[in-house]
Amino acid sequence: MTIGQHQFYQHRFYYSLCLKHYTSYKIVFTGPVGAGKSTAISSISDDAPLQTDERARDMAGEKKPTTTVAMDYGVLRLNGEEKVHLFGTPGQERFEFMWDILTEGGLGLILLLDNTREHPFRDMKFFLEAFDSYVRDTALCVGVTRMDINRTPSIDDHAKQLRSFGYKGPVFEVDARQKDDISKLVQSLLYSLDPGIAY
Repeated sequence: MTIGQHQFYQHRFYYSLCLKHYTSYKIVFTGPVGAGKSTAISSISDDAPLQTDERARDMAGEKKPTTTVAMDYGVLRLNGEEKVHLFGTPGQERFEFMWDILTEGGLGLILLLDNTREHPFRDMKFFLEAFDSYVRDTALCVGVTRMDINRTPSIDDHAKQLRSFGYKGPVFEVDARQKDDISKLVQSLLYSLDPGIAY
């Protein structure tokens, strides 16, 4: 059993607990380490989010002191009784065995990209290919973080690159700490699935 698998089994109780009450919408957040997945879910969740962070012991520690090893989980309440269940994937490739598990039954993917990373388009390509079958069957929205630090590439550049890879979806500049920014991503994704969804 690998270290990543062992850490997942440590957290599987929490994952089962989250899915036990899953009855409506489910959206998955993904992206590289440090792109803002945990922060985004924390900023928009109506309940205290569940996070499975561990101290980073590899190169991820250069970006932040802890890293997600199983998932992040939050809940967003829509008008009425409906809820959006928000699941964040681990960003490191060694935890990719979690990706298929977390996308099961999901309605769409929010891809967060860190514009300060050396090759954000390479990150985009990697995660789109990794989640290709899921994205093709559902919906996609892209949020680019840390553009306040690095404006290049631009949002238009990201949108053009997304199309060049053969994918469709809106692309936004976002601050993962700002609820309104993350709400915009979720609203856009839900609207692309069903314009009648009230949020």
